[in-house]
Amino acid sequence: MTQDNYFMTEAIKEAQKSLDQGGIPIGAVLVKDGEIISRGHNRLIQNDSVILHAEMDAIENAGRLNYEDYIKCTLYTTLSPCPMCSGAVILYNIPKVVIGENTTLMGAENLLECNDVEVVVLNDIRCRDLFLKFKCDNCGIWDEELAKVGNTTEVK
Repeated sequence: MTQDNYFMTEAIKEAQKSLDQGGIPIGAVLVKDGEIISRGHNRLIQNDSVILHAEMDAIENAGRLNYEDYIKCTLYTTLSPCPMCSGAVILYNIPKVVIGENTTLMGAENLLECNDVEVVVLNDIRCRDLFLKFKCDNCGIWDEELAKVGNTTEVK
């Protein structure tokens, strides 16, 4: 198993944790120097939050790192990060984002790339299947979340 696949498996565990809590199955881990320093999962529903996306949760859970730490990090996320999460990656100078898959939902990958963030898409079917099953079983919840932000980036 490659390092990217290992860390994506850990992000998938976070996505499953969110699903088990009744939330949207998106997970993330923040890795520095080959070690997971924080984990996060989508908590929009569980916490009635407007900002606790998996990526934001993982960055928050890392605590207040310094610049030298952030530039050694890679963020692994099961789905393509939205503009808010991509903005946090850019703000904190995280140089690389590894995305599980981007066929079910396309985030702000161009924003990341235009700001010199390396973007790697694994096309991991496990991420796709987990999210599509949630969407199928909970279409009302997902449609409500998309409507809140006027999201037009969903891929059918």
